Amino acid sequence: MSTKSSIEWTETTWNPVTGCTKISHGCKFCYADRMARRLQAMGLEKYRNGFAVTIHPSALKDPLTWKKPRLVFVNSMSDLFHEDVPLSFIQSVFKTMNEASQHTFQVLTKRPSRVLEIENNLDWSPNIWLGTSIESQRWQFRLQELNKINAEVKFLSLEPLIGPLPDIPVKGIDWVIVGGESGPGARPMEPDWVREIRDVCLQEEIPFFFKQWGGVFKKRAGRILDGRTWDQMPAVKLPAS
Repeated sequence: MSTKSSIEWTETTWNPVTGCTKISHGCKFCYADRMARRLQAMGLEKYRNGFAVTIHPSALKDPLTWKKPRLVFVNSMSDLFHEDVPLSFIQSVFKTMNEASQHTFQVLTKRPSRVLEIENNLDWSPNIWLGTSIESQRWQFRLQELNKINAEVKFLSLEPLIGPLPDIPVKGIDWVIVGGESGPGARPMEPDWVREIRDVCLQEEIPFFFKQWGGVFKKRAGRILDGRTWDQMPAVKLPAS
C-alpha cells in the first residue's frame, strides 16, 4: 500500500514498522504518537497496538509494486532502528530497498548508535539515504555517530529545532533539513537559529531545506525564510538502465 505524503521533503511514506518510544526532549509532542493513537481509536488494524512498536511483515514488499521512481520516507510512524525491531526484520527491510533500486529511500533515526552496532549486517545500496534527528546541542553527538556509518548519502533533520546549534559541523553531510515544532504545545523556534544553520550550509555548499516555522497553526506560519522557500536536495541517483 502506498501513502502519498504531505511531508515537504518526500513523496511517499512506507511503514513496515509502527510505534516507538520517546528518548529525547524533541519527542515530547511527537506527531506520530498522536496520529497512532487517533488511528487506533478509529479501529485501523495496523494501529491496534497504538504507539507500541509493531512490525508489519505484510508491508515489506510494497515498494516492489511501485514502478515509477519515488522518494520514500521509511517509517514516518516509527524508527527502523528501535531496539525492539529485530535485526532479521531490519535486514528484510533493507532487502526490499536493495531490490527496489528505482526508488530513493530516506531512513531517519534517533538511534544512530544502534545503526553502528549492526551496520556490517546491512547492504547499503546507493539508493538508501540515512539521516539522524538533532533538536538541540544536547543531542549533537548523533552527528558524530552518523559520520561513522557507511551510507552513501547522509542527512540531518534538525526538527523540531528547540535550541540553537551554533557552528554545527555539517561538512561531510549531504543534506540538512530544518523545521520548527508544530501542533499542541509547540515550542518556539528563533529565526536566527535557522539563519545560522542555513548560512553554514551555504558556506559548505550543502543542500538546505527549510520545512516549516511550525507552531500551533503551522500552515498559517508557512515556510518562507528571508523572502523565499528553501527546497534544496541532494541529487537523486537513478539506477543504470
